[in-house]
This record gives sequence, C-alpha cells and structure tokens, in this order.
Amino acid sequence: MSTATDLDRPASPPAFQEISANRRFKNRFATILVGGTFVLALAPLVWLLITVLERGLEHVISADWWQKSLAGLTSRQHGGGVYHAIIGTLYQGLVCAVIAVPIAILVAVYLVEYGKRSRLAKAVTFTVDILSGVPSIVAALFIYALWVTTFGLPRSAFAVSLALVLLMIPVVVRTTEELLKIVPDELREAAYALGIPKWKTIVKIVIPTALSGIITGISLAIARVMGETAPVLVLVGYTTFINYDPFAGNMSSLPLLMTSERLTTNDVGEARVWGAAVTLIIIITIFNLLGSLISRLTSLKTTK
Repeated sequence: MSTATDLDRPASPPAFQEISANRRFKNRFATILVGGTFVLALAPLVWLLITVLERGLEHVISADWWQKSLAGLTSRQHGGGVYHAIIGTLYQGLVCAVIAVPIAILVAVYLVEYGKRSRLAKAVTFTVDILSGVPSIVAALFIYALWVTTFGLPRSAFAVSLALVLLMIPVVVRTTEELLKIVPDELREAAYALGIPKWKTIVKIVIPTALSGIITGISLAIARVMGETAPVLVLVGYTTFINYDPFAGNMSSLPLLMTSERLTTNDVGEARVWGAAVTLIIIITIFNLLGSLISRLTSLKTTK
C-alpha cells in the first residue's frame, strides 16, 4: 500500500497578502489623474454645447426655420429659415459619400486582402497618409485648379463634393482597413477549404463580419465633412434661394450660411449664425445615431 507523499498533496492556496499602502496610494492617484483628465477634456465640449444651445435653440424650435429659406429677406430683416442651407448641406454630404465610400472600401480591401507587402500597396498607404493630413483649404484649392481653371467648369456644389471626397476617403480607408484586419483568419481559411473563391469570401464573409464597424466609420466621416467651411467658400457661391441642382448655380449650406451671416455684424445675422450652428449639430447627431442604429442592426443580423 503506497503512502501519499508531499508531492501528491494538492498545493495550498497562497495566503492573502494585504495591499500595501504604497500600492493603494498609486491606485488612488492614477484614478484621480485619469478622472481629472477626462473632466478637463470634457469641460470645453460641454461649455461649447451649452453656449450654442443657449444662443441658438430659440430659433430652431420655430417651424419656419425648417420649412422656409431666406429668399427675399435682407440681412437685417427677421424671419425666414435655413431650409435652403439644409438642402445644400445634405446634397454635398451625400454626393460626397456616394463617390468616396465605394472607392475607400475597395482601397481598404486591396490593402488588407490583396496588396499586403507589394510596392503598390505601400504607395497607396503613403498616399492615404498624406491625404489624412491635408488641410481642407488645400483640397478646395486643388479642386478649384482642376475643376474651374483647367476644365473651365463653373463653381458648383458638385465641385464642393469632390473636395470633400479627398477629405473623406482617408478616414473611411483607415477605419475599414483596421476593421478588416481584425476579422479572424480562421473564417477566411474555412471558406478557402470549402472551395469558395477569394473574391466571394471577401464579399460574403469578410465584409459582412466587419460591416457594423464600417458603417459607424462612414457615419463619422460624413459628419466630419458636413462641417467643413473652406471648400464651400472657395468652390460655390452663397444664395438665399433653394437650389436643387448640384451641378449649376450657387447653393448654400449651413457652414457657408454661418460665414456669410457673420459678416453682416448685426443682431439678426448673429442670431442666424447661432441657429445654423445648432441645426448643424442636430443634423450631425442624427447621422451619428442613424449610423449607430444601422451598425447595431447589422451586427445582430450577422450574429444570427
């Protein structure tokens, strides 16, 4: 009959050691530091929102603000609305998204799935990095030189959308690229083992898996370009009338309206500036909420 040795007995759990005062102090100090930094970063944003809402919310709650334009009104006359500027903002942002999103997604797919270490992929990555740091005024001047000076085409809302495309593509490319990278390689390998072609694997498996995050990135990119001021100042003229044609004529937008009304230096113009700022914040918030909702629905559909 064998006897149990010390090696056969289960090891006893280590005795609980009380946390030292030094570690408790470091933990408390780190918590206070992180919390204080968060509050410090959040304070300007809260202050900005309170100021904008306090000065512009009273104009936004009027039905005329959303249903009428400023046609026939001078800069000193009360009344009217920003319907014409809302139409222009949505037109320019959506046309930009229609052009930029497919290009950006295809570029990201090439970088992750096909290019990898090729020279072309390195050149594309370098170009995207450059576009990420290009100021909006530089993008606007480039489109002006190409669209107006070289081709002789008129300034229009479509030219503004082209400038916004240059600003939107790198954001969507970087977001999509990172999301495609985190898709497990096991999914790709399983599809290849079943004989599914690579392009169909990307379309049916890889992109749907990362689609929720891609949609969120697209909504954030659209929200960013809608607030750009430089392209609308350079590439299209301001008008108080509604223009539904993005290829001809002047077309207003909320950033352009704020810039134009700010130059009037009177109480009416200042009120319209604050009201347009609140309107732009509301539109951007709606886009972000819609993007989050679509992203969540897509994620639930993918997991089923």
